[in-house]
Amino acid sequence: MILDKFKLDGKVAIVTGASRGLGQAMAIGLAEAGADIACVDVLETNETRLIVEQLGRKSISIQADLSDASCSGDIVKKTVEKLGHVDILVNNAGIIRRAPLTEFTEKDWDDVINVNQRTLFFLTQRVARQFIEQGRGGKVINVASMLSFQGGIFVPSYTASKSAVMGLTRLMANELAPHRINVNAIAPGYMATDNTKPLREDPERNKAILDRIPAGRWGDPKDLQGVIVFLASEAASYLHGYTIAVDGGWLAR
Repeated sequence: MILDKFKLDGKVAIVTGASRGLGQAMAIGLAEAGADIACVDVLETNETRLIVEQLGRKSISIQADLSDASCSGDIVKKTVEKLGHVDILVNNAGIIRRAPLTEFTEKDWDDVINVNQRTLFFLTQRVARQFIEQGRGGKVINVASMLSFQGGIFVPSYTASKSAVMGLTRLMANELAPHRINVNAIAPGYMATDNTKPLREDPERNKAILDRIPAGRWGDPKDLQGVIVFLASEAASYLHGYTIAVDGGWLAR
């Protein structure tokens, strides 16, 4: 039956940035579909872990500073030790810095690139090695952005990193598909999260954004649960290298 292909029973997912917002919602969605979850964040993830466990799934918390890619090996090692294996990686963790291009600092550039691009690559590399060693394929889901498609303003390092995420998703898919590893991405639209709080609190920017969204509202993190379960499941086994926009119609406008 087709709905059986969406089930994630017996699967183990690593979700970065799982303490709140998009990462928490996606972790919960994967758990509701049957997966056990390794919750990774520099912040404590006890709330997410407890919700997952209340759903009857196993969960562990891994505190890691994703600004330093050297944490990648430890994340995978702890997941395998505690949960037995890895089947799904969700590269959700991301940060943003805002300033005009002429005033943007090297630190704000490096901080964003390190988390959003560098660690995403090296964590995926480490998980891919684990997938290949296990010999049964796997799923990598990167979190891109509307700024993977557009330029934006005042967020140069974020735009650069999220453009790289979409490109790396294609490259990773090309190289890993022969190992039965699917690599795809989700590009959330304007979501009601901590990252967008300054925009939502600016009356002019808030109105301009809402006026362009056909759905007429900011996205809710739960809006990503359906697509994350799909991409993590057998139902998406022939999807490689694609970035799916979940944006309320923003890019169609």
